[in-house]
Amino acid sequence: MIGQALDRRDGTFKVTGRAAYSYERQDAGQAAHGYMVGAAVAKGRIVAIDVAMARRAPGVALVMTHQDVAPQGARDGTVAEQFARPWPVLIGDEVAFFGQPVALVVADTFEQARAAAALVVVTYATDAGAFDLAAHRGEAYTPKMAAAGFPADTCFGDLDRAMADTPVNVDVTYTTPHHFAQPMEPAACLASWNGDDLAVCVSVQGIAACRNALARTLLIAPERVHVDAAFVGGGFGSKLRLHEETVLAALASRRLQRPVKVAHTRRQVFNIAGHGPEMIHRVRLAARRDGTLLGIGHDVNMQGARREEYVEQAATVLRSLYAAPHRLTRHRVTNLDLNLGEAVRGPGEAPGLLAVESAMDELAIALDLDPIELRIRNEPDLDPERRVSFSGRRLVECMREGASRFGWAARPRRPASRREGDVLVGFGMSASIRACFQGATAAIVRMEPDGRVIVKSDMTDIGTGTLTILAQVAAGALNVPIAGVSVQLARSDLPVSAGSGGSWGASNTCNAVYRACDDLRRKVMGPASLWGREADLASEVARRFPDGVEGEGILPGMQDDPNYKEYSVNTYGANFAEVGVDVTTGEVRLRRMLGVFCAGRIVNPKTARSQVIGGMIWGVGAALHEAAHVDPRYGNFVNGDLAEYLVPVHADIPAIDAIMLDDFDDKANPLGIKGVGELGICGSGAAVANAVFNATGIRVRDFPITIEKLLPGLPVR
Repeated sequence: MIGQALDRRDGTFKVTGRAAYSYERQDAGQAAHGYMVGAAVAKGRIVAIDVAMARRAPGVALVMTHQDVAPQGARDGTVAEQFARPWPVLIGDEVAFFGQPVALVVADTFEQARAAAALVVVTYATDAGAFDLAAHRGEAYTPKMAAAGFPADTCFGDLDRAMADTPVNVDVTYTTPHHFAQPMEPAACLASWNGDDLAVCVSVQGIAACRNALARTLLIAPERVHVDAAFVGGGFGSKLRLHEETVLAALASRRLQRPVKVAHTRRQVFNIAGHGPEMIHRVRLAARRDGTLLGIGHDVNMQGARREEYVEQAATVLRSLYAAPHRLTRHRVTNLDLNLGEAVRGPGEAPGLLAVESAMDELAIALDLDPIELRIRNEPDLDPERRVSFSGRRLVECMREGASRFGWAARPRRPASRREGDVLVGFGMSASIRACFQGATAAIVRMEPDGRVIVKSDMTDIGTGTLTILAQVAAGALNVPIAGVSVQLARSDLPVSAGSGGSWGASNTCNAVYRACDDLRRKVMGPASLWGREADLASEVARRFPDGVEGEGILPGMQDDPNYKEYSVNTYGANFAEVGVDVTTGEVRLRRMLGVFCAGRIVNPKTARSQVIGGMIWGVGAALHEAAHVDPRYGNFVNGDLAEYLVPVHADIPAIDAIMLDDFDDKANPLGIKGVGELGICGSGAAVANAVFNATGIRVRDFPITIEKLLPGLPVR
């Protein structure tokens, strides 16, 4: 059953509209609707707030501000799990970023709440703010650590000396802009109280973290909070953390003693949901004339916020990717008066590889060496910094397989040398790496006397196919038909998982389910050595367990798994792109794209391929389209809607293919599987950027690559 390309179980529900998302839920009966009022300044304080007209508006039940909000838990950065930290709202008169919620209006209908919200009059005293990363880069500081527990800095040898002594080197600076996740379903919550117990239907990626964060915020015991996220319309990192809509819905519901719904509008997504922070990357590569790297360095300066520290691990991509004796990676943070950065689609690796793999292409050009050959010559035998073996590494095979399938040998050797009428044609490639993470996860598998199997986990399905692959694992492990397996997910009364994020959801939960199945079989059949008996598992359960039987599976966190100390565990890939650039208009068109990936055992090739293709498309967006721009006067995102925040659409994406190599990483976990969700975006943007250079001879280092950055350097028609 594992390895079959099955259709997603929830597909029919979603395409027929029967999947009820958080804002559509009717569990608590007729709910009131809340609308958040956002600050019109980016830095300052509230001098006065007049809600009289809003309170008199039709249908209004409540207008809540900092003047009358209930006490909440204070922000606490000492809580180790960042997504479980308290997230108080409407606290005090200080404004820390544009769009920060300063009031909540609750009315009988959404339209009434929105209309009344426009009647709230807020007077501000504004302060001068810092909104420009480049202008304030001198204020950068060294953080305690980067995300996911990575050290902020690593240093081996002397990179400055290597740069001075080697005959060929590259020292270049790239900038990557603010990015937004923009899931189809904006964050939303339906909150209702039953006595001292709170129930929330909420759009989140991790149930346990949401429950703990909400309990800490509302100053109640976690067992009083009941979280349900049956359907989540995408997350991409933006729903890992508790956000204002959930806290406000809970506070308003408790005060009104009725259910309350609150959701982000699409424009509020740009202001309230966290964004991938803007970054300045300095990449240094020092090489012999044969392409052997002697020194590599990556310095990242990124936007931060004063109210909490968030540090994407962007400079970590070089730590395991290429061999070189002299190495330096550093993260620096510059606090600006913007909303807190948060995880967005391959956080760290996506912007980091966009810079690093573009720089590797620049080095290949300087050496007059094929970009694939340059990477192969610097393939490490051991993890270059940790000095441990790789659990499984087939990066070279990914590159060679991709080169063969893509027709890399036909790549124009000289930039701007292939022309088809008014279109310059170019090829580009890049390597990909994504660290594998493992979080503590539990699951229960139950077999009923009639042979039906029930899988239980609080893991969420954010559109990735979790419902399907967990059923596949259970059916295969217990040798039962998949039609007889039901999966219960995304409720806080179910066994605690690490949630869906960081490309770890599938590997964590599948392995916990597999271990639960093993535990169930042992209870029924005895030691594994006896499993060859003629007795059928379901028959044995029916005969000996009239009430059914359960097995429990526990997967430890990576900090408690010796393999993650003894091995460097990653996923890998190679991306190839062909583009055409119109010499008259500067328009870039992707012609075709191929990704070849190695990510352990693939549970469902159909859902995995969909995941990596989606990631590759995001890579196209990072290279050519996506950028959120801050008005340096007022601190707001000027293109804060989907009309002006550009993402790839169907016309931008021709045939894209993705190949998954057969693999089994027994050092990663018992099933040999690893995450694929974010691997597709890691490095894919650089393949497109390198193809643009190959087509035009113009190297754009300020992403995205837009028309105005190409036109001045294009040849006369």
